[in-house]
Amino acid sequence: MPAYVREQAFDPWREVSEFQARELPAGRFGACASFVGTMREFNEGDDVRAMTLEHYPGMTDKYLEKLIDEAKARWPVLECLVVHRVGPMGPGDPIVLTAVWSAHRAAAFEACRYLMEELKHRAPFWKKETLAAGDERWVEQNTPG
Repeated sequence: MPAYVREQAFDPWREVSEFQARELPAGRFGACASFVGTMREFNEGDDVRAMTLEHYPGMTDKYLEKLIDEAKARWPVLECLVVHRVGPMGPGDPIVLTAVWSAHRAAAFEACRYLMEELKHRAPFWKKETLAAGDERWVEQNTPG
């Protein structure tokens, strides 16, 4: 299943390019929609110096697989890719990539947005921020879309 949780930094554009070359021969799709979420240096009015994302590997992997299966069932998509970072990271680091390939753009856009919104609001990841003053805090709710 094309869903990966990584502890190391990743290049989202390389991930898309390599996955597409490996899994989707030229001419098989007409659209690819993608979204890349990066770490901000601010949240809830505070400067954020670093963030750590935690997860439960078995639960998270199953959830990501289920999410991709749901997107494929709802839209006529050919393939989906999700890459999500865990562990420590800093401002500007890519956190998440969602990409969807379809014959047409509407399905690709809609499925890509669905994947990202579901990840943001329901996926089993927990964020701890390190503020500029050195304090740490758990993020209790995600920011709205």
